[in-house]
Amino acid sequence: MKNQYEEMKKQLVGTAKKAYREKLMAGTSGNMSIFCRDEGHILITPSSYDYEIMEEKDVVIIDLDGNVIEGIHKPSSEWRMHAEIYRRLPHVKAIVHTHSPYATSFAVLHREIPVILIEMIPFLKGSVEVSPYAAQGSAEVGINAAPVLERKNACLMANHGAVAVGGSLDEAYINSVYLEDAAKIYHMACSVGTPVVIEE
Repeated sequence: MKNQYEEMKKQLVGTAKKAYREKLMAGTSGNMSIFCRDEGHILITPSSYDYEIMEEKDVVIIDLDGNVIEGIHKPSSEWRMHAEIYRRLPHVKAIVHTHSPYATSFAVLHREIPVILIEMIPFLKGSVEVSPYAAQGSAEVGINAAPVLERKNACLMANHGAVAVGGSLDEAYINSVYLEDAAKIYHMACSVGTPVVIEE
């Protein structure tokens, strides 16, 4: 199990750095995790930590109640959101939460992104819905997002940001990339005309 966790930590840090380079997060915002369902352990990025200097040793392992199993930092302040999604959605094994600017702009508007690209159907499972607002850091963030994520692979969280899920961290990450890409294209299309929606 130790070796398995070490490989997961390496993947988590590598993906977090990649997301930061791709500007899906700014500063120390955003967070991501992998869930080991058999053990009930969440490997999650640390709270308010610089992605550029993050290493495997900085990843925090917690249980679903937030108890630290291993780590030298506090877990992400959004650990409750991750835990609630994992509790409610057995198919989810990884979560990527970003403040990617185009997707978040629609979250601030409480505006759903319709299917305007064919890629949205296999990767995001259709349109991107908005979950109701909840205070950041609260369990309600995850509780509100879970019903959307039961049907979709991504969700906009009102006045907060975006969250994508997957059966692996690679899946959750690519879903977050497609979410931001769709949001950017929809934003640009709206600025010059009326986007044509694809019938699913």
